[in-house]
Amino acid sequence: MAQRLKVTQIKSVISEKQNQRDTLRSLGLKRIGDSVVREDTPANRGYVKTVAHLVTVEEID
Repeated sequence: MAQRLKVTQIKSVISEKQNQRDTLRSLGLKRIGDSVVREDTPANRGYVKTVAHLVTVEEID
């Protein structure tokens, strides 16, 4: 079974660069405390790396 990532937004996007805001939106995060579960793909890993200072990530099965 493929690994999945649980991504949770922990900081605000206010005063962040536009590409970071867009990346959070593309992950499906809109506000602090929102969580999404995504497949563990290289593309999603790249998204998470771009906004690593705004989110926490957990690997789930």
